[in-house]
Amino acid sequence: MTLRFAGVDPNTGKDESPMVWVDDDRRELVLQGLKPDEELLTQIGTTEWVPGHRVGIPDHENVTRIPLRMAQIIRKALDDAERDGLL
Repeated sequence: MTLRFAGVDPNTGKDESPMVWVDDDRRELVLQGLKPDEELLTQIGTTEWVPGHRVGIPDHENVTRIPLRMAQIIRKALDDAERDGLL
């Protein structure tokens, strides 16, 4: 796996560091963020967002909170991946 660092939350503290990487081999974004709170998990677990899809979070998946202030970093990661022919 080849991870390429894209950026870190500009308002990060020493003990918190939401980050974004690009995995060149798997052609994926890798996001590190805050764990969801119970209220969010309850809302996800009880709402059918896409008709025909299972409600809730499958055991092999996870939810991560990423601050909106990181949008520019995520855009840069996507732009870099596109420039490199991954998209």
